[in-house]
Amino acid sequence: MRCQFEHVTFPKDCSIRIYHRQIPSIPFEWHHHPVYELTLTLNSRGWRFVADHIDHYDSQDLVLVPADMPHTWASTSAIDESLPHTALVVWFTREWAFRVADACPETFPLRTLINRACAGLSFPQEAGARMESRLPELLSESPLKRLHIVQDLLWELAETEATILASQAATRPESSRESRQLPRVLDFLYQHFAESIRNEELCKVANLSERSLHRLFVRHLGENVSDYLCKLRIGRACMLLVETERPISVIAAETGFANLSNFNRRFLDVRHMTPKEFRSFVVKYGRMPNSQPELDLAKRPPSLEQGAKRPIPVPESESDAASILTKGTRSAQTAPASAIPKAIPELAHQR
Repeated sequence: MRCQFEHVTFPKDCSIRIYHRQIPSIPFEWHHHPVYELTLTLNSRGWRFVADHIDHYDSQDLVLVPADMPHTWASTSAIDESLPHTALVVWFTREWAFRVADACPETFPLRTLINRACAGLSFPQEAGARMESRLPELLSESPLKRLHIVQDLLWELAETEATILASQAATRPESSRESRQLPRVLDFLYQHFAESIRNEELCKVANLSERSLHRLFVRHLGENVSDYLCKLRIGRACMLLVETERPISVIAAETGFANLSNFNRRFLDVRHMTPKEFRSFVVKYGRMPNSQPELDLAKRPPSLEQGAKRPIPVPESESDAASILTKGTRSAQTAPASAIPKAIPELAHQR
């Protein structure tokens, strides 16, 4: 089974991302991403897969998955069939966790938790119940309140006994070329966005065809290359409009726009006001206008949306669960053997 790469983005000026998922059933989506994931599953029971670990899960299942470790859940039934299966997912980076942990002696246990989680951790149901009791605060409209609650929860979990899940620490699945291609292209865009960029250049950086590059962006970022590049340029233009008194025509040229009319049109599309109106607003109110859409905690990163549309058989036994992962291992793009659960050895190594 191919291990899909999920590109997790973080809202602007936020250290964490929370995703509140409510669906009729939890599909099998074998995937990985370069960030840590704390997942609380509610009103659901089924199978949990974390690297080579396979086990049943029930409501209030609370698991911490390290960066780049393949994982998924697959539901078999809801506790209350009249309500949706629910997952509350918290994503954060290892670097952020270590910065918080090293800020003062009181927060140092967070570093210990992150190190303990290198093979995945499952926490007692009581810990899941405590996190469920704080659901309203985790879903608060205030980013600061969400951050404080997540920090409190992580410190509590640092002092909580947990079960190690996988037999090995996380390693990036070798099959996921996308996890290397996308950062390369994004780095190139960040460094050269003010220049004239041709698709051929980006294709060369990613070693992809134009069609494959387009699919890569739409799949993981939810928009095409042109729209993404435009937003980078507009972001830089906003900074120059605020911090300098340069003429708008000069700013347009410095941020990669071929002419002023195109700049004005694209700026209006992104910021819902003209560059002149934007600059006047900052002068009048002393702050940036908030034209960004409100954060939707029920919206997931786009990476797995297409995969979610492909039905996967629901496993009813441990051998069924293992065979789902090993199905298709003849493909050249399968996950490495170390990332496939070995509950049934003869299936895990089948070729």
